Amino acid sequence: MSEVEDKYTRETITSMRVWVPGKLFSFTCTRPTGFRFTAGQFARLGVDNTLQLPGEPEIIWRAYSMVSGPFDEHLEFFSIVVPEGAFTSHLSQLQVGSPVYIDKTNFGFLTTARFETGNDLWLLGSGTGLAPFLSILHDPHTWEQFENIVLVHSARTAEELVYQDMIKGFVEHPVLSELIENVKKRFVYVPVVTREKVPNCLGERITTLLEQGSLAEHTGLPMNVERSRFMICGNPDMVTDIRKVLKLKGYSPARRNTPGEIAVENYW
Repeated sequence: MSEVEDKYTRETITSMRVWVPGKLFSFTCTRPTGFRFTAGQFARLGVDNTLQLPGEPEIIWRAYSMVSGPFDEHLEFFSIVVPEGAFTSHLSQLQVGSPVYIDKTNFGFLTTARFETGNDLWLLGSGTGLAPFLSILHDPHTWEQFENIVLVHSARTAEELVYQDMIKGFVEHPVLSELIENVKKRFVYVPVVTREKVPNCLGERITTLLEQGSLAEHTGLPMNVERSRFMICGNPDMVTDIRKVLKLKGYSPARRNTPGEIAVENYW
């Protein structure tokens, strides 16, 4: 059982996985009773300041997007190790059974509810910006809302293309396959590696691929304002650059009470 405080609960880490030693890892934890979120949102995570870092509170908090789907029994998160970072220095050292704190409130607007219309959903992410898109892909509503879904994940090296089994598993997911027709034909995964040549991976930055029309050509899906909707998540420079390219092509941000084709989240 969780220890419930006024604003957060104390949960327990149930699994840890190191993807790239000293750089990328993920973990799952128990899910607070009554904790609800929309796919694409993030939670505030807290860890004890066991290293007694000066200038930091007893519990150090950071925002993390959920990898897990809205209906999963557990919560899953994906993290980069920030050198000398107060939060990840603690988080990366935790083990199964260690405590982690979850704010009772969910946050964020990187959800498919931002789009009133559209046929094709383009999920454009770099690094750990992949996390909210995995949550979105877990949600059957996403597959009901869009005809086609393209996941573009950009990493510097091949070893940083994580969650391969999960991504490939979406087309064979028992729940999705039962609820949604033709999942395999409607989902395209586009891995991008920018620092080394890797077979079956594109090698240019996402902005360049958009400028050159390479993504549309590679997937066979035309991009236009009527059909295409874009969700972007990654470091702020990447998000800004992609937004500029899309705006030049006639796309506009989706804002509250203002329909658009672009939704973004900085993840850094």
